[in-house]
Amino acid sequence: MYQEDFDNAFSQEKSGDDIYSRPVRAGKRTYFFDVKATKNNDYYLTITESKRKVEKDGRFSYDKHKIFLYKEDFEKFAAGLEEVVKFIKEKCPVQERVYTESSENEAPQPERKDFTDIDFDKL
Repeated sequence: MYQEDFDNAFSQEKSGDDIYSRPVRAGKRTYFFDVKATKNNDYYLTITESKRKVEKDGRFSYDKHKIFLYKEDFEKFAAGLEEVVKFIKEKCPVQERVYTESSENEAPQPERKDFTDIDFDKL
C-alpha cells in the first residue's frame, strides 16, 4: 500500500468518529473499510476505493469513490455481494493475481507458456 493512501485516509476524516480501519491493497487500488460512529454512538461502515494517478505535472493525486453502508443493510448487502461473487466465479473463474512492489510500476506482460531455450553461442 502506498504510504500516502494510508496517511491521507486518516488525515481527511479525523473528526473523532473513526472506530476501526482496515486498508486492503489490491494492485493500483487501495480499499479502505472504515467503521465510524454517529453522534449517538451508532456504528456504520464506509468503503472507499482509492486509486493513485499521476497528474500532467508529475504530482500524485487520488481518485476516490465512497460507499456508506448502515448496519440495518449489512445482511442484504452481504447476501447480494456473495450472490454476485458466486455467479462470477461460476461463469468466469477468477485467476488470483499476485502483486509485488516491482510489478505495480510495470506494464502488465502476457505470460508466455511456450518458448524455446536458445543458446546463441551454438548458432
